[in-house]
Amino acid sequence: IDPTADASFLGWIIASYSIGQMAASPIFGIWSNFRPRKEPLVISIFISSAANCLYAYVHVPPSHNKYYMLAARALVGFGAAGSDVVHDSQEGIDQVAVVTTNILFFIILFIFAIFETIATPLTMDMYAWTREQAVLYNGIILAALGVEAVIVFMGIRVLSKKVGERVLLLGGLIIVLFGFFILLPWGNQFPKIQWEDLHNTSISNKSSGGRVLYFWKSSAGNSSDAPTGCPIEQSWCLYTPVIHLAQFLVAAVLIGLGYPTCNVMSYTLYSKILGPKPQGVYMGWLTASGSGARILGPVFVSQTYTYLGPRWSFSLVCGMVVLTIMLLGAVYKRLIAFSIQHGRVQE
Repeated sequence: IDPTADASFLGWIIASYSIGQMAASPIFGIWSNFRPRKEPLVISIFISSAANCLYAYVHVPPSHNKYYMLAARALVGFGAAGSDVVHDSQEGIDQVAVVTTNILFFIILFIFAIFETIATPLTMDMYAWTREQAVLYNGIILAALGVEAVIVFMGIRVLSKKVGERVLLLGGLIIVLFGFFILLPWGNQFPKIQWEDLHNTSISNKSSGGRVLYFWKSSAGNSSDAPTGCPIEQSWCLYTPVIHLAQFLVAAVLIGLGYPTCNVMSYTLYSKILGPKPQGVYMGWLTASGSGARILGPVFVSQTYTYLGPRWSFSLVCGMVVLTIMLLGAVYKRLIAFSIQHGRVQE
């Protein structure tokens, strides 16, 4: 669409949706608290529709197409924020519980964004898959995780009534921790090394942004002759054991089980903590927190994976999850519904 777009600008295009959503969430939240909720909802739908129309025609202008695409994606995210925060502070709210739940929600989305981002380059490096194979097989895996998530949603609806949201949230985090722990490289077998000097066709000697841009530009091209394996420019390829396919699949199943559980339970807890009054502003901050996680997660893992490898990347994630579990344990007794906190019902 625009040959002047470089790798760094592509990064801004990818992040612009979440940036727009993060910026708009508090605005729509405040609006929905002081005006009829129909107003921000109608405006958000209008903005989303206009932005999608702009997105569909970004190829038409003779120049500056990349800026039109940037604006379109940011506006789509801006409009999407309205429907997220228009839900049904409120005096008496436990602000510690509110802030903690925002942090938990951020970490949960941050971690899953890491897994989504790293799946394709990881499988290409570890199993010498071609780009087409990685896209196809990871697409199948993510589709299967989507089906798993639907089953999880149905199951936790019943379980939450029996054991409560906090228990399920803690259990989901523990499952995610096991998933990333399983992803740690073990053993004496090493991945196939990509020794070829690729020059102009190389993606391995590019920055993480350059690799993303290469995938984007050549996704429709023929890459059957492209070299496969772990690029020699990533020095960790020489001493980091391979992550076996069975490890990856088991980890994917566990993460696919723990993530939707944590996502739904943190959202449910947050709503209950806020109570029955309008929650627009607080829901806006929660949405902004999630958007920030989806921006920072891919940036974090692209840097740590490229320069430090999967052992450091997944070890850091495990450390984050452990700290998150400790945070949850520290405020566990405060994460209760507004009605329970004020003695209206018994827990």
